[in-house]
Amino acid sequence: MSITENRQDDDDEDVICLDEEIETGHSKLTILHPPNERIVPPLNFCPVERYLYRSGQPSNVNFPFLLNLKLKTIIWLANEEPQDALLEFCDEHNIQLQFAAINPDGGEDDNPWDGLTEHSIRNALQSIVNSENYPLLVCCGMGRHRTGTVVGCLRRLMGWNLASVSEEYRRFTGSRGGRILVELLIEAFDIKSVEIDREKAPNWLLTALS
Repeated sequence: MSITENRQDDDDEDVICLDEEIETGHSKLTILHPPNERIVPPLNFCPVERYLYRSGQPSNVNFPFLLNLKLKTIIWLANEEPQDALLEFCDEHNIQLQFAAINPDGGEDDNPWDGLTEHSIRNALQSIVNSENYPLLVCCGMGRHRTGTVVGCLRRLMGWNLASVSEEYRRFTGSRGGRILVELLIEAFDIKSVEIDREKAPNWLLTALS
């Protein structure tokens, strides 16, 4: 297969011709209007439920993609501040950025390397079970363990068995695999501590609880 790129002239720089020899016999593919910008999802991006998404920390290249989601809320699960670009993006597009982190005022250790606590997980879930915050993105640095913890506790709230919860968590952990402490925290989390207002809960959650 041979591919060459040809510009027709200086007045038509947006026209790209690809000469491509393929078995079907079509020798040329012409792209008249290539996209002006790439649409790239964040690392470990995935829909969780309708209008609920998970990912790693979005960067500049991901912002056009996020705009298509019409996000109302982003839950940031790390103790350290997100990148300035994300803060500016949320401010510019009127997206509420919630910090569901460890609470030093409540006697918890304010250490950015610590995992989530039951208090911080519950904070995140209280926002997730309220459809007024939707569309909503849950994220942390890599979208693996902290995001996986919160999503795992949500799945338990929805009535998933632990095997299914662990399988979903491990799917996003990469080559290093999951962490036993995360799975133990998901298993031990008190799902009854999450208050659900059925008037505001997403329909998919109500279906799972019925």
